[in-house]
Amino acid sequence: MTDRIQKADLIRRLAARMHTDEATATAWVDGFLETLYDSFKAGESVTLPGFGGFYVRPEEDNWVFKFNPGQRLRALFGWSSTYKGER
Repeated sequence: MTDRIQKADLIRRLAARMHTDEATATAWVDGFLETLYDSFKAGESVTLPGFGGFYVRPEEDNWVFKFNPGQRLRALFGWSSTYKGER
């Protein structure tokens, strides 16, 4: 899997899934990303059940940022031997 989609394509796909226009989908994506940024800047970690968790930790001279994928995402890439749901 080396293909990469750009934000505009993600917006089109989201708009189609939400049965809405691209302006509304853009507002959702931008709002979601800004909320993540604000949470990370405040030192808060974010968990999205079914997707995974983003963890931040301040250290002496920098911040540590980690992503811990959820079971469904792990199963998609063959990283999980315990997930029993749909791939």
